[in-house]
Amino acid sequence: MYFAQNEPVTFTRDCEAVLIPVGEQVTLPAGSYGFLTQALGGSFTVYIEGNLFRIAGTDADAIGKEPLRPPDVPEDATESDIEAVVWQQMSTCYDPEIPINIVDLGLIYECRIERTGQGGRVVHIKMTLTAPGCGMGDILAADVRDKIEIIPTVERAEVELVFDPPWSQSMMSEAARLEAGLL
Repeated sequence: MYFAQNEPVTFTRDCEAVLIPVGEQVTLPAGSYGFLTQALGGSFTVYIEGNLFRIAGTDADAIGKEPLRPPDVPEDATESDIEAVVWQQMSTCYDPEIPINIVDLGLIYECRIERTGQGGRVVHIKMTLTAPGCGMGDILAADVRDKIEIIPTVERAEVELVFDPPWSQSMMSEAARLEAGLL
């Protein structure tokens, strides 16, 4: 998805948003004007009157962008196919202040998939945050859950925030460390 850095946006309808970095839910009214500062993984960060707000991909239409769509999964998908799609979906989740996906940041500690009796799947995720007191923790966990639950055959995603072991920069992929200027 292309956008110009600091692209001006005007909200065409009332839109739920999250105030960054505190994680407070707010409603931005139709007609609000700001600047798009980040568009990664289907969510958007908008700067309005000195504040940053995160707009979920499902509300992209409120700022004139394409809404988030479910991934394509073949009807005969194997367990490893589904796991690959789960990891792919998680790699579209970004911290709104760090333009590196949570998989490359090393925030995902566990991904386990189990079958239900009805042929569906439940996905269990254990993840952490770069800082335990991060106000965006519940928002990031909800983003992971939402992006996994739109995968066909996934009935439910359970995302647990854990802090043991504590996250450190050593958990980042080499690509993430390079992108962050740590190599």
